[in-house]
Amino acid sequence: MPTGQCLGYRRIVSYLAYEERVSSTRTEVLFAVLGLSFLLLFAWRVTAVGFKPSTVIFLCLFGFFLFYSLNYRRLIVRITPESVELTFGIFNCSVPLHTIDACLPDETPMWRIGGAGIHFLIIRKRYRAMFNFLEHERVVLSLSRRRGLVREIAFSTKHPDEVARLISAAISQNVRTELDPEF
Repeated sequence: MPTGQCLGYRRIVSYLAYEERVSSTRTEVLFAVLGLSFLLLFAWRVTAVGFKPSTVIFLCLFGFFLFYSLNYRRLIVRITPESVELTFGIFNCSVPLHTIDACLPDETPMWRIGGAGIHFLIIRKRYRAMFNFLEHERVVLSLSRRRGLVREIAFSTKHPDEVARLISAAISQNVRTELDPEF
């Protein structure tokens, strides 16, 4: 069977242009310390007053920070010829290149972000989804059409210049491909 064909159908073969695993030791330690603190507070409350509704609050907070420490341990950034894919634990976001207008460095001040993980906020009247760690720089994908309410997607990367260059090159190549009459 010739390469690129599968049972008479045209097969699209994509290759990985870029992959990066972004993590933060500070964020992992912060969430682990908070989770352990609430577990210890829960154990103390159970031994001091027994299992009452107030002790359940500490158990719930422990569960919340346990989820955070496991889920937000690593952000995986993949760039393929068709899309930019972000994976943060159980949460995934795939942005087709033909829906991206621009890729720029994120200049949002740290105080506006709200912490590590996935956040949603309005920046310059555009609703933005952010996949980030606080100590890494970010790039912003400006979308040509909304994904729900979201008009921009920002994400952390250790190599913002390289990521912006790759995405910008892929966008311009994708535009040429879509304008090609053979597309």
